[in-house]
Amino acid sequence: MALLVAGAFFMEILDATIIAPAIPRIAGSLGVAAVDVNVAISTYLVTVAVLIPATGWMADRFGVRRVFITAIAVFTLASIGCAASVSLPMLVGMRVLQGIGGAMMVPVGRLAVLRYSDKTDLVRAIALLTWPALAAPVIAPALGGAIATFATWRWIFLINIPIGIIGFLLALKLVHGDPTPSVRSLDWRGMLLLGTGISAALVALEHIRVSGTHWLFVGIGGAIAAVLSGGAIWHLLRSTAPLVQLRVLRVETLRITVTAGSLYRMVITAVPFLLPLQFQLVFGWTPFLAGLMVAALFVGNLTIKPATTPLMRRFGIRRVLLVNGIASVGCFGLLALLRPGLPAVAIVVILYLSGALRSVGFTAYNSLAFSGVDGDDLTHANTLNASVQELAAGLGIAIAALLLSLMSSFPYVYLVLGGLLAVTLVETLILPRDAGSHVSG
Repeated sequence: MALLVAGAFFMEILDATIIAPAIPRIAGSLGVAAVDVNVAISTYLVTVAVLIPATGWMADRFGVRRVFITAIAVFTLASIGCAASVSLPMLVGMRVLQGIGGAMMVPVGRLAVLRYSDKTDLVRAIALLTWPALAAPVIAPALGGAIATFATWRWIFLINIPIGIIGFLLALKLVHGDPTPSVRSLDWRGMLLLGTGISAALVALEHIRVSGTHWLFVGIGGAIAAVLSGGAIWHLLRSTAPLVQLRVLRVETLRITVTAGSLYRMVITAVPFLLPLQFQLVFGWTPFLAGLMVAALFVGNLTIKPATTPLMRRFGIRRVLLVNGIASVGCFGLLALLRPGLPAVAIVVILYLSGALRSVGFTAYNSLAFSGVDGDDLTHANTLNASVQELAAGLGIAIAALLLSLMSSFPYVYLVLGGLLAVTLVETLILPRDAGSHVSG
């Protein structure tokens, strides 16, 4: 069962990242600008973010087995819809449906493994659930680029079909978990307010352009987003059983992870979206070559992993975050130097360094997040942090696309993103020197 869930996790992460190298080909096929296809990535991530808080309720209300099997079916059918898309709105709609399946598939599958594994098998099970997050981002850029170069971008989604069918059949046999007899009601009002508010903000962002912006439409969308988001916060703070428990933000380490950590993730997530576009639109590379080069970033992410915990133990989380933040800002300066004719070795080194810094930052923030959270607050903190991180990733891609459409210059976009990343240093500086020390050791 753990291996099955790991396979589903791998498919979900792969699908979130594999599309980036194929964006120019998708844009050409659907008759839109390449930068506009970002919405197919960001809407997927935002959908997952909005629905994550409801997955625990779904598992209790309908049973782990039923929800997980349904999630695989929805994800697979949505993949068929993505492959058959003839317009960008159709592709975006199918990606939203994929996000619904992905939001149920991974958290509920992980819950099934944790609930129904023997204690003696738990360490091995968790190890199996970890490898997709490490391996999928390394494979995805090259695989997506190869498919877009040597076949058609539609195969990016068609490869999910046999995997989904096999997973569905195995889930029927392996996954257990009946509904819980008594389960609390879901906070539908909170989910509706949050989901609609975030969607309105995303739509408003997507309609800002250098020329031809319908500012009345953008203003109305922004106003609706502000009102609904404010209403959601007011409701969540007053509700006795909120969708997301905001009161856990009183814990300083969690609050800084949710604020500065989300800004960090938002900025860093934009890089793997921008690089394939730059390599194809500016450098004139094929999707395959662009994907291979972007893989260097995720190789850096993977190979530095064993050193991240010793670094935090030796220097402390605060110092690691501070030094890593300064180095990451400098790395965006290096990204701004990327240009055609630059030796491939230099590009690989810059991307590898960017990936290594990304890995250290993510690990440090994740370690800091729950260091001050205890007891019943842990579940609420985990749900809030997971949702906010997914949302930050989706908004990061949308904001990168907005900056690119406004500036029409990749170097300037990298410099602006570096400036945004520098803001995270302010929160890091106010952290106590021993923040998270009992977690890092």
